[in-house]
Amino acid sequence: MQSRRILIVGGGIAGLALATALCRRALDAELVEREPRWTPVGGGIAVQPNAMRVLHELGIGSIVDRAGARVHHWLFRDQHGELLCDIALKSLWGEVGPFIGIARTKLHDALLAAALSCRLGVSVTALSQDEHHVLASFSDGIAREYDLVIGADGVHSTVRRVAFASTDPVFGGQMVWRSLGKLPGPQLDSVQFWLGEGCFFGLCPVGNGLTYGFANVTTPRFHDPLESRLERLRLRFADFGPLVRDYLDSLERDDQIHCTSIEWLPYEHWHSGRVILIGDAAHASSPMMGQGGSMAMEDALVLAETLDEAPNLPAAKEAFVARRRSRVAWVRQQSQAVSEMLRLPASVRDPALRESGKYRFCERFAPLTARP
Repeated sequence: MQSRRILIVGGGIAGLALATALCRRALDAELVEREPRWTPVGGGIAVQPNAMRVLHELGIGSIVDRAGARVHHWLFRDQHGELLCDIALKSLWGEVGPFIGIARTKLHDALLAAALSCRLGVSVTALSQDEHHVLASFSDGIAREYDLVIGADGVHSTVRRVAFASTDPVFGGQMVWRSLGKLPGPQLDSVQFWLGEGCFFGLCPVGNGLTYGFANVTTPRFHDPLESRLERLRLRFADFGPLVRDYLDSLERDDQIHCTSIEWLPYEHWHSGRVILIGDAAHASSPMMGQGGSMAMEDALVLAETLDEAPNLPAAKEAFVARRRSRVAWVRQQSQAVSEMLRLPASVRDPALRESGKYRFCERFAPLTARP
């Protein structure tokens, strides 16, 4: 389907991956991003093998591999550091690709270098469509017609709000504090979840001697002021083992820590007329499988393929949803199951992880080894 003009809204992982995928197929696309400059936040990210498969197909897998750190194990520990479960990732993923921890800025740079140009500081204010076109109005006063508009603008998607009978994100009952720090000693080769009561602390190497730390606490939503944030986080996890304490001791400033609430969409939203959603804009879920970015990149690749191969837009939309719906639904369901498991009392959760954690983990991720 050779659309004359495609608009991508959102310059995050989903939007940049889609721009790259479309460009490689000589499909004309324009990208707009509401932020006035490129400022990815969130510390680090795990680019899991199914996402690395996508990045290799987009021609930037080797760049991401070199910029990050290879991760070989996924460990669950109790809060004192006792090992509960050790999953060897190579035996699970096989030849799909490496598991890479990387700073978000490095991943963003790799995607941006491969994508087309972007208009920064511009947001969509309205969309109206007929059988043949979508008229998009922008915050800079410009209005343009497109054959297709793709919302890749995250869980709080403007495109979803203006083009769909939108569902607002729901609070997941957890807050998360993300940062990048330097652990003493050799760099980790594993993702580690240190599990406490109603909280956990995660660690993931991201290359260049840096580690991505993410503290998750089950709590009502609240605003955590920047002032003294680091001190409060150290106090909250003071009873955890030495690796967690060493990581927090490596941080020096409150502004190194980014605090957000965890939110997801209760329902999926795929398309409405000539408007399509991808990534978190379409199906944000619990982050407990670490698959949000990976699903966004898969969406981008599959949508580019279907737009290129299908004879018309209705056929492309049907093919896209047919390839994505069940896979996304599986990740959403299993991510929620992991979230519920991690919230269990340690007296229940920890023995279960020792007994069957490896089997359950592999059962959840095995379907993702197949190409999307």
